[in-house]
Amino acid sequence: MSVFRTKSIEQSIADTDEPEYQLKKSLTALDLTVFGVGVVIGAGIFTLTGRVAHEMTGPAIVLSFVVAAVCCALAAMCYAEFASTVPVSGSAYTFSYASLGEVFAWIIGWDLILEMFLGASVVAQGWSAYLGVLLGKFGVVLPDFLAYGASPFGLTKGIDLMAVLLVVGLGVLITVGIKESMRVNLVLVGVKLFIVLFVIVGGLMFINPANYTPFIPDAAPVAAKGFSWTQPLIQWVTGSAPAVFGWGGVFAGAALVFFAYIGFDVVATTAEEARNPQKDLPVGIIASLTICTILYGAVSLVVVGMVNYADIDPSAALANAFAHHGQGWMATLISAGAVAGLTTVVLTLMIGATRIIFAMSRDNLLPMGLAKVHPKFRTPWRVSIVVTVACALFAGLTPIGMLEEMVNIGTLSAFILVSISVVLLRRRRPDLPRAFKVPFSPVLPIVSALICFYLTLNLSLETWLRFLIWMAVGFAIYAVYGYRNARLATGKTLPHDGERGAVQPDRKAGGRRRPGLGR
Repeated sequence: MSVFRTKSIEQSIADTDEPEYQLKKSLTALDLTVFGVGVVIGAGIFTLTGRVAHEMTGPAIVLSFVVAAVCCALAAMCYAEFASTVPVSGSAYTFSYASLGEVFAWIIGWDLILEMFLGASVVAQGWSAYLGVLLGKFGVVLPDFLAYGASPFGLTKGIDLMAVLLVVGLGVLITVGIKESMRVNLVLVGVKLFIVLFVIVGGLMFINPANYTPFIPDAAPVAAKGFSWTQPLIQWVTGSAPAVFGWGGVFAGAALVFFAYIGFDVVATTAEEARNPQKDLPVGIIASLTICTILYGAVSLVVVGMVNYADIDPSAALANAFAHHGQGWMATLISAGAVAGLTTVVLTLMIGATRIIFAMSRDNLLPMGLAKVHPKFRTPWRVSIVVTVACALFAGLTPIGMLEEMVNIGTLSAFILVSISVVLLRRRRPDLPRAFKVPFSPVLPIVSALICFYLTLNLSLETWLRFLIWMAVGFAIYAVYGYRNARLATGKTLPHDGERGAVQPDRKAGGRRRPGLGR
C-alpha cells in the first residue's frame, strides 16, 4: 500500500487492449506533427512576442525564444523516448507511474490537468479578443457584458460568450472522433502557417536595422515599494532588486515565452491512438518543435525590426506592427489568421486534457466510470463532457490576465519529472525495447531538469502560491479517493458492461501479446 508503488509497463500496455476502454488507432506521423504545430503556434506568438519584447527584453527576445527552445528540445527528447517505449495515453502521468511511483504520477497528472484546463481556457479568451477585433472591422460589435474581458469577477460584469461557444463547439468535435478533429486541425493549421509565413515575408520590407540597436538593452531597475507578489521567486530568494532588460530580462523573458512552446508534449497524450507509435511519436514530437522554433525566431526578429521595442503594442504586436506602417489590410488578415490559429490551440489542449483524465480514470485514481469510451466514436465521451464544461466555465467566468503563468509552472513541473523518469527507467528496465533514445543519457535529461527548474524560479511569487494551493487540493483528493481506490491497491479490473466493477485480481500481462512491442 505504498504511495511509491509502480504500475508495470506490461500492465499499462495490456490495459489498452480492453475493448470498452480501447481508443481508435488512426493517427500517422503527419497527423501528430500537424497536431503539435497546431497547438504550439498560437497564443504565444500572437500575443506574448510584443509584450515580452516591450517590457522585458527588447530585440533580445530572440534569445529568450532560443533559451526556451533549448529547454523544450531537451524535454522533447525525453518525451520521445518515453512515448515510443510506453505507447499509452496519459503522457508524463503514465511515464511517472512506471518509473517514479503512484504519488509522483498523481502529482504530474494533476499538473497536466492544470496546464491543459487553464491553457485551453486562457487561449479561448485570447481567441475571443481577436474575434472581437475582426468582427469590429465588419461593423459587428458585441455588447460589453458578452464580449472579451467580461466576467462576474472582473471590472466588466458579464460572461465571455464567444469563448464559451468556442469551447462547447470544440467539445462536440472531440467527442465525435479524434480523426475528425485532426481533419479540422489540419485545415486551420494550414491557415495559421500561411499567416506566420506572411508576417515573416511581408515584414521584411519594413525592417529598419536601427531597431536592433541596442540588441540587449541595459538592465533597468523597476520601482518597487517593499514586498510584491508579482516579483520573480528568484529575486525574492536572493534579495536582488527587481530589474528588466539585460541578461536577467532575457532569462525572465524565456520563462514567459516558454508559454509559446507549450503543446508539443500534448502529442504524447495521443500515443495510444498512433498507428505506429514507436516510429511516429518521436517524429511528431521533435518535428513539431523544430518547425515552431524556426518560425518563432524568424517572426520575433521581423517584429522587433519593424517597430522599435519601446513602441511595440503589447496586446497585438503582429497585427499592429503592420498597422504601424499603414498596412491596415495586412493587420486585418493577420487578425483573421489569429482566430484560426488560436482555435487549433484550444482544440488540441482539450484533447490532451481528456486523455490525461482518461488514463487516470482507467487506473481508478479518478472514478473509473469516466474512462468508458463511446461504442461508436471510440472516444472517452464522459471525460470529454467534463473537460468541455470545466473549460467553458474557466473561459467564460475567469478574469483575463490572471492564469497564464499557472500554465507555465504546471508544464515545467511535468518536464522536470519526465526528465528524471527517463534516467530512472533506464536503470530499472534496461530490457525494454526503445525505438528512440535520448543521447548522452543521463547527462542531457539531468540538464533538462535543471534548466526547467531554473525557469520556474523566474516565475512570480503569486504564481507559486496559486500552484501550491492547486497541489494541496490535488493531494487532498488523492488521500481521500485515489490512494485507497487505485487499481494497484484494490486489484480491481476494468469493469465491463454488466460486471459493475467487481473487484478481481488483475490479469497478468506477461502471457499476453504486448501491442507495439516486438511485433
